[in-house]
Amino acid sequence: MDVRNCKRCRRLFNYISGQSICPQCREELEKKFQEVKKYLFDNRGATIPDVVKECDIDEGQIRQWVREERLEFSGGINVGITCENCGAPISTGRFCEKCKASMINDLQSAGRRPEPEAPAPVKTQTRENKMRFLNT
Repeated sequence: MDVRNCKRCRRLFNYISGQSICPQCREELEKKFQEVKKYLFDNRGATIPDVVKECDIDEGQIRQWVREERLEFSGGINVGITCENCGAPISTGRFCEKCKASMINDLQSAGRRPEPEAPAPVKTQTRENKMRFLNT
């Protein structure tokens, strides 16, 4: 059994997987997420500072939801999130489309079986390499 302290409220809880927060805080966070989602739906041009102010949520939490691809800001709004691989600005996730495509190609090529090598040519024996018997 893995018992940990919640990162938000410091209560002990039985940790299973995911973030180190207790079930009560996870439930509160999910309610806050739904509130933010509704606010963004109603105010399509909202920026992160707008959401922080109106929904009373931490900016880091919003950025985490964007990284997890739970939120995406539309309309070309620069949310300050960059690709972890090349540093290009992105609107959601961890990687830009170019880097995602490159990673997919790399993984697909790594998963392929290598081409079998051509069989090595069979050495033919020459007269010098043969065993000889002497007549005695």
